Amino acid sequence: MANRSQHEYKLKDPKIAAILFSDTRMAVVWLVARLYLGWQWLDAGRHKVLDDGWMDGGTALKGFWERIVAVPEQGQPAITYGWYRDFIQFMLDNEWYTWFARVVAVGEVLIGVSLILGLFTGIAALLGASLNFNFMLAGTASTNPVLFLIALGLILAWKIAGYFGLDAFVLPRIGTPWKAGFAWPHRRNESTSEGNKKLSNATGTK
Repeated sequence: MANRSQHEYKLKDPKIAAILFSDTRMAVVWLVARLYLGWQWLDAGRHKVLDDGWMDGGTALKGFWERIVAVPEQGQPAITYGWYRDFIQFMLDNEWYTWFARVVAVGEVLIGVSLILGLFTGIAALLGASLNFNFMLAGTASTNPVLFLIALGLILAWKIAGYFGLDAFVLPRIGTPWKAGFAWPHRRNESTSEGNKKLSNATGTK
């Protein structure tokens, strides 16, 4: 029986996935998607930060929460899942809207700016998708399903989605948890040690 530790087993992406999410020739497609999604978030957040109902006391968010937790005598409530309704009610009871409204408003602006500039595109898309997901749980469809799908695409294509943006300059310099950069310098030593180990195995030396 072969020793599995002596053989590397790697799963490769389907060719279509590699082209869509890793090939820089597709970067222009993700640029269009990124700019569209970024503008949607920036525009939504811009209206909120200019609205006292969001930035001063959070009365706008309070009203939204009060509407969605209401259970009508007839028909379906806005929120399908009881646990999510209880969570929103908990935030209402503890007046979280007084500060959470500002977090939402400013967060939407920052997500939009980050996507438009192509800076930490994958992270910005993930945060945006999280907001879309919560809006959908709250019973608000609107454009959220479409924006959520675009965000998922950008998350999968994070390596090239910011190719025409700041990610092209930033990511190679700061590195990632699995590739060396000044943010994860320890990976350099691990990569060197791993390379030396492979060389030793290939040559039969210790």
